[in-house]
Amino acid sequence: MCVDGARLLGDLEALGRIGRVPGGGLTRTSFSAADAEARAWYRDRCAEAGLSVRVDGIGNMFVSSPDEEPALDGVPAVWSGSHLDSVPNGGRFDGALGALAALECVRRLHEERVRLSRPVRAVGYSDEEGNYSHLFGSSALVRGFTSADLEALTGRDGDRFVDTFTAAGWDLDRATRTTVDPAAIHSTVELHIEQGPALERLGHQIGIVSAIVGLGGGTITFRGRADHAGTTSMAMRKDALTAASALIVQFPDIARSVSDQAVVTAGIITVEPGAANVVPEVARMTVDFRDLDAAHLAALDRAITTAAHGVAARRGLDVRVDFEPAIPPSHMDDGIQRIIGESAAARGLLGSSLPSGAGHDSQNMAKLAPTGMIFVPSVGGRSHCPDEETADRDIVNGANVLLDTIIALARG
Repeated sequence: MCVDGARLLGDLEALGRIGRVPGGGLTRTSFSAADAEARAWYRDRCAEAGLSVRVDGIGNMFVSSPDEEPALDGVPAVWSGSHLDSVPNGGRFDGALGALAALECVRRLHEERVRLSRPVRAVGYSDEEGNYSHLFGSSALVRGFTSADLEALTGRDGDRFVDTFTAAGWDLDRATRTTVDPAAIHSTVELHIEQGPALERLGHQIGIVSAIVGLGGGTITFRGRADHAGTTSMAMRKDALTAASALIVQFPDIARSVSDQAVVTAGIITVEPGAANVVPEVARMTVDFRDLDAAHLAALDRAITTAAHGVAARRGLDVRVDFEPAIPPSHMDDGIQRIIGESAAARGLLGSSLPSGAGHDSQNMAKLAPTGMIFVPSVGGRSHCPDEETADRDIVNGANVLLDTIIALARG
């Protein structure tokens, strides 16, 4: 049994036109108009296939066949999926491949009326890219969010989550009731582009993900004093932006001091009052740090926080560090890794075991059920940019290995 490769590629092409921006990439920020259009398109594809769709309070989508055996009611399900949202000016494969491949697998099982021992669900996770919070949709399934949590969230553009969410027609009360009972899930598996160069360099078609990097971060805010840019000498200034810059240039050394796998990134900086002729009073930056070891992740948190306070003290500024609870590294299930490897080999594909340096909803789902991930090559290792590309044959190969893995898990 195989996926319909032409249909899957056509779906990727169609979804890749939603949210396209002049620079050639995609911008489908969660709960934006482009995100709403993508969700509507996805639900239409499900309806055309005769599939049922349920949406929870935070926007996670769950797709199933209405023809499942009544005997499977209440039986823990096999989940597979990814996300439809994108980073600003991102690529058309990150997330979309896994979400649409999972949909294609459920479609094929529905079309062929395949009898299984467990239900299968295609899942579209909400805001995986963390515009409002790291791995937002899957975090809502695992630990949930209170009203106060949601009230405190702001997006990368400075918008309040509650304002954007309600303006898009969503219900805040339902958004606080999203956790799922782990007993309802048998296992999960996600297909994703590698977002790195390892598979391409090896000449292998399938990556068997062994572990997923831990994620930490949040915001650091330096507060100094606004003054006239022409009349305030350099010695008298309390410049928040130069303080932020002094911290950022320490990031490479901080990462190296913790491990050779640690990374630290400042991806967004905002300045107040934001005038060319005013010394910046406030500099607020997002910080993202990652490592495959939980102890190293905690060490990064401490080192960055200590460095921020040191910069502020030396310059006579105030600083506030607001880091979210870290998402710990996750080991992928050994049994599912074995199934993925056997499925690849049965189709004559070369597979490699490798860790993921990117965060994925699968690391949250691994807290609820045995979880696995499948990678396919990224051309040039490029991702989170308009140049993101994966060959058609690799897309179809990955989707077929996903289908085989889902069937093996659902047959028990």
